[in-house]
Amino acid sequence: MSEVLAFTEGRIGRIRLNRPKALHALNTPMCLAISAALARFAADDGVDCVVFDHAEGRGFCAGGDIRMLAESGQGDGSEARAFFHAEYRMNHALFTYAKPTIAFMDGITMGGGVGIALPCRYRVATQNTRFAMPESGIGLFPDVGGGWYLARLPGRVGIYLALTGARLDGAECLTLGLATHYLPAEAIPAALQSLHGADDLFAALKAHGVGAPLAQIAVDRPQIEKLFAGNSVAAILAALDADGGDWAAKQAATLRTKSPLSMAVAFRQLKEGAAMPDFAAEMAQEYAIGARMVHSHDFIEGVRAVIVDKDNAPCWNPATPDGVTEAMLDAIFAAMPEGEGWTPN
Repeated sequence: MSEVLAFTEGRIGRIRLNRPKALHALNTPMCLAISAALARFAADDGVDCVVFDHAEGRGFCAGGDIRMLAESGQGDGSEARAFFHAEYRMNHALFTYAKPTIAFMDGITMGGGVGIALPCRYRVATQNTRFAMPESGIGLFPDVGGGWYLARLPGRVGIYLALTGARLDGAECLTLGLATHYLPAEAIPAALQSLHGADDLFAALKAHGVGAPLAQIAVDRPQIEKLFAGNSVAAILAALDADGGDWAAKQAATLRTKSPLSMAVAFRQLKEGAAMPDFAAEMAQEYAIGARMVHSHDFIEGVRAVIVDKDNAPCWNPATPDGVTEAMLDAIFAAMPEGEGWTPN
C-alpha cells in the first residue's frame, strides 16, 4: 500500500501519511509524493483546502528516515542529500502554499512531522500531541525550517527546545502558537466533516475545541528566560549549574546527554535564522548544514547509540561545548559549492 494516501473528498484535498510501523516517518518517495499532491491540488479549482493527517498508528509523523541518513553519511552522502533536497522543497511548497492547509497533529509530531505541520495555516493539537525537535540527541540539528520557526518563538523558548529536545504536549503547543486549535482526538472526524463547505475554516475547527489544560511551559517560562539567556551553550550550562534548583539541575543533566556539536550548530542556526530574509534562504542554509552533518562523527555515533545498538551511550566528539570551535561551525555553515546548493524549485 502507498505510504502517502492523496485523494479528494468533496472540495478537500486529503494527504494521509501511511507508514504506521515507522510512526509515519518520512522517506524520499513520501516527500516527492506529498509535493506532487500539493501541486495537483493547487491546480485543481475543485479543491478549496488541503488537510494533512495520518492513517493508523500513534504518530502523526515521527521524523525522517534517520537510519538511511546515517548509512548514507558513512558513504558519499548522495542519498541523504537527495532526501533533504526533496523534503525541503516539500517544506517550502507548504510554506508558500496559496490555499488553506490544515494539519492534525494527533500523536507524535517530531522532526519531519514538524516540517509538515508548522507551515500549515491551521495546526490542530490534541491530548495525544507530543511535539519536539529532538535532533541534538542524535548528533543532528533542528532542520525542516527549525531555524526559522524556533527563532520566532517568544523569548528563549526556541533555544530551550532546540538544545534540550523537550517534548511539548498539545496544551503547550497551543500556548506557544505552534498550534492554532486544541481538540479532543475523538472530535477529529466531526471536525474534518465540518470543513466541507465551511466559509470560515478557523471557526469550523474551533467549534469542536475544548479548553486546554494548564500548559507546563507557561509555568517554566520565567526559568527558561533567566537560565537560557546566555550567548553560548557553555554560558547556558554555567547558568544552570549555578542556579542550584531542581529544574535547572534537570536541564543541565539533559544538556550533558546531547551532542555538544549539535547544540552549538542549533544555537548558531537560530541566531542566524532570526535574521533570514525569507524561508527559502533558511532552507538553503539548512541544506548546507545537513549535507555536512550527516558525515559527522556525532551523527553516525548518535544513530548507533540511540537507534542501532540502543545503548544510549554515545561518545561525542568534541566531548564538551568548550571543544567546539568557530572554525568547525564555519565549515558546517559555509555555502554549498556552485551548482550543488538547494533551490526551492
